[in-house]
Amino acid sequence: RSPIITHLTATLQGLITVRSSKVEKILTKEFDGHQDIHSSTWYVYLAINRGFALWLDLICVLYNAVITLIFVYIDKSASGANVGLAITQANGLTGILQWGVRQSAEVDNNMVSVKRILDYTNLEQEPPLRSTAGVQVLAGWPQRGSIEFTNVSIRYGIHGPWVLKNINVSISPCQKVGIVGRTGAGKTSLIAALFRLADIEGMIKIDGVDTSLLGLHDFRSKITVITQEPFLFSGPLRKSLDPYDIYPDERLWAALEEVQLKEFVKDLTGGLNTQITEGGSNVSVGQRQLICLARAILNENKIVVLDESTSNIDYKTEALIQKTLKTKFSDCTVLTIAHRILTVMDSDLIIVMDSGTIVEMGHPLILLQNDEGFLYKLTEGNKELAEKMFNMAKKNYEENLVPMHDCTS
Repeated sequence: RSPIITHLTATLQGLITVRSSKVEKILTKEFDGHQDIHSSTWYVYLAINRGFALWLDLICVLYNAVITLIFVYIDKSASGANVGLAITQANGLTGILQWGVRQSAEVDNNMVSVKRILDYTNLEQEPPLRSTAGVQVLAGWPQRGSIEFTNVSIRYGIHGPWVLKNINVSISPCQKVGIVGRTGAGKTSLIAALFRLADIEGMIKIDGVDTSLLGLHDFRSKITVITQEPFLFSGPLRKSLDPYDIYPDERLWAALEEVQLKEFVKDLTGGLNTQITEGGSNVSVGQRQLICLARAILNENKIVVLDESTSNIDYKTEALIQKTLKTKFSDCTVLTIAHRILTVMDSDLIIVMDSGTIVEMGHPLILLQNDEGFLYKLTEGNKELAEKMFNMAKKNYEENLVPMHDCTS
């Protein structure tokens, strides 16, 4: 049944894409295939159940027949009362036998759920959400936004392979960092390590504080994330901007104005109370991304993580996001993961990853001057792309020669 439900849910969520691509017949054929497999499996289950019941009834009939024949051919001296009592008790025993056999089969089926529950109870628990009383963190932490990885390795599961190996990197406050590499290089795993989403070894410090000593909620709430797939809560729009009802409406409208969505929301029937459907399907992908960006502006965290946030949106929205990042997050530490390396050439630091290790790190202008370097090889011989990257990196390098404001205050 699970494949049918999964297929149906995915189809309903992507109904607009299905209709625009005119693939209704393909999905209908896939659904029919899942339905046929489910129907055949269910038929076999019913057939086995009926066959089991038939043979169980035959055994009970045979048992009663044997009891009756004993009194007819062997013990003819038995009184009618004893014969009736024996047959009555035999019928009762056969009923108990049938019930017991059926329940034993149900126990075997339900033990799968018990085993799953026991497996969950044996899982290693996450650290507490809140920091313990002995851990002292200054109010407003982190105030600078520095990040330091020291001998950090990560794996998904206790017995899994290490997907990050001995990562050592120091990120200064307000630094704009681009993380690049081929698919499977470990870019997303580096962010997973920062959020402690898996089993890690080593030490990660934010503003000199070891994050392993902090509660998960206490330090994760201090890092803003803008993902490639923007997530909106079902319900009023204000819940997607301010899930905990912390900020007044004036702050919400100001954040929407920063991402040029104020007029759009005003034109909606409910304004900030407009109902967002599941997955935000009643607004475009670009608008969902901008709403997430407005949420990031509201949080005012010193560390911002962008996980390929500009790869599925139009050029205008991408330009707006880049402009907002440069203005509203100029005093923040920004970590950007991108497959399109051209989008991170204005970064202060480029981290090139391969097979779970950092193979190259430095300012993009310096890295691009090495024709044998890993960053240059990511251009795959595209000289036009390499030239654009070099020009962007050079422009950013020259602009940063001018002393910037002190972002450590």
